[in-house]
Amino acid sequence: MEPLNAEDPVSIGPFRLLGRLGAGGMGRVFLARSAGGRTVAVKVVHAELAARDEFRRRFAREVAALEQVGGTGTAPVLGSDTAAESPWVAVGYVPGPSLRAVVGEEFGPLPAATVRTLASGLARALTHVHTAGLVHRDLKPSNVLLTVDGPRIIDFGIARAVETVTDGGLTSTGAVVGSPGFMSPEQVRGEKLTAASDIFCLGSVLVYAATGQAPFGTADSGVHATMFRIAHDEPDLGDLPAELAGLVRACLAKDPAARPTAAELVETITVADPWLPAEVLARLGRHAALVLEAEATTSAGTADGTAQGTAGPGRPGDPTPPPTPKARRRRRGGLIAAATALVLAAAATLTYVFWPDPGTGGDGQKNRTAGQTGEVSARPSGIVAASFLGAWEGVQSGSADHPRETARIEIGQGAEGSKVAVYVQVSEERLCMGRSRLVSADEDKVVLGESDVTTSVPAQRCTPAAHQTLTLRSPDVLEWSSGAAKATFRKAGTGTSVVPERLLGRWRMENDPLIFGENRDRYSDEVTITQGPVGAAVFRRVHVYPRTDDEGNETSESLVCTFTAILAGTGTPLVVGPATSVPEASDRGCERADISGYLSVDRFKGRERLLVFPMMDGEPGEYYRV
Repeated sequence: MEPLNAEDPVSIGPFRLLGRLGAGGMGRVFLARSAGGRTVAVKVVHAELAARDEFRRRFAREVAALEQVGGTGTAPVLGSDTAAESPWVAVGYVPGPSLRAVVGEEFGPLPAATVRTLASGLARALTHVHTAGLVHRDLKPSNVLLTVDGPRIIDFGIARAVETVTDGGLTSTGAVVGSPGFMSPEQVRGEKLTAASDIFCLGSVLVYAATGQAPFGTADSGVHATMFRIAHDEPDLGDLPAELAGLVRACLAKDPAARPTAAELVETITVADPWLPAEVLARLGRHAALVLEAEATTSAGTADGTAQGTAGPGRPGDPTPPPTPKARRRRRGGLIAAATALVLAAAATLTYVFWPDPGTGGDGQKNRTAGQTGEVSARPSGIVAASFLGAWEGVQSGSADHPRETARIEIGQGAEGSKVAVYVQVSEERLCMGRSRLVSADEDKVVLGESDVTTSVPAQRCTPAAHQTLTLRSPDVLEWSSGAAKATFRKAGTGTSVVPERLLGRWRMENDPLIFGENRDRYSDEVTITQGPVGAAVFRRVHVYPRTDDEGNETSESLVCTFTAILAGTGTPLVVGPATSVPEASDRGCERADISGYLSVDRFKGRERLLVFPMMDGEPGEYYRV
């Protein structure tokens, strides 16, 4: 969680904001608390979506339907204003990590008894969802959260309102909405969906929970291949415990009419108590302690009535009395009840490391007091021409094939004086990210002025960007200038999945025996590239080699050194910032690896090869797919 800044409101509707959780395709997400002390997540819609009448109508319908569900087995809707200038909705926190995080990253496949109880809990939640006339459409492991008293389903309805909006407005009725690997056959074919579609997806989720694998493979083998298998092939249940086979096969029937209803599943499945393994319960406790510490820090920062320069509850500037011991105990209990509130931000859909925030920066939102609880005051509709919106990247030094300095700028909509642009600049030993204010804009030119540094690698090495001028040359090309410096920028990818598939996965360097000799097995160098947005640490390198003594002779001990690097550019080649050490995964004495780089993939002797070039004169590291 990040603290509120001077441009954030102190309250939205009846909810007092505590901090920023992130931003994504829908908008900004804030941690907040109601007057009664309940912790909530408030999502404020991006201005671009709010400006579309079709989205507003769909958003209002979905929120109204979700309110009918009542929060049984779901994250309840606790407040909303779909008619506000910037529409918002507040949902309750769900105290638990996602099924994807527990199975895929922390614990592994769950016991059969736990999976049966998971099935019963999800079926119970789906019963209420279907009774309200809704179909989830996107039931998958990352949308299932695990809590001490059962699973919860999140992110439907509202997410669907976002997903069905395209650049041209709403998609046609038959638009496919869902996640490859966890879709139903009727979703794959673009047919009208019923509650039975959610039951098929439930079956796929149960297979993942029990085996760690999706029953029809993943999109790594190609989205269309996965969708074909869902529509035509039988599921892979080879690793599924025998006691779950009947339940899962019934859910995964190709014919929707042959699948059980959610209510039938609830009536027939026996449940375990406690339902989660002891190790998972222990993890929930550790998550609780981390969240408690983080939020306690935030609360301490606002105890005197201020939040990053904004006035607290009551009159602007009035001090807030310190909480009584009873209030502190009540608050502590509430925080523990919301054990993994911030884990939700990391494991589910709130993990958006880098996204331009066009909804902030309006002067009307600065220093609002908590007493002003009307709708969010957004900035005017904006003056940036549509042709400038999006991300642009260019080389400021070197060539396109061998860059030495690169820059990226992502432009959002906004009024004069608002921070509409997020920039990333990379040189040999430095990565700088920041936000720039809009000075002026017309159909052909955008001028950016004052900037703030938001990320510096290494720390405290960056200065704010100077004034920048962007001149459109064609729909896909613009000229960037700052003082005497000039460069050509081209349109670039945006979003949370911008790393090309060909780069994803594990890659290992092969040790030449002529270089490493008979001890070559003591050396290893492996790179893992994961999916993510610009600003995320998608590059991870683990280097193992012998420790040496004072005279340079190898000893029997080995050093394990782990480094990560932030994604800075999405073009070809892919650009990453300086590699930085991960202290908790590295031994003392590891060498520094603080050079920026760029990555490309080719084929060498019939094999895929990853080339990791330093952003300087030098030979690339060569890695082969594992």
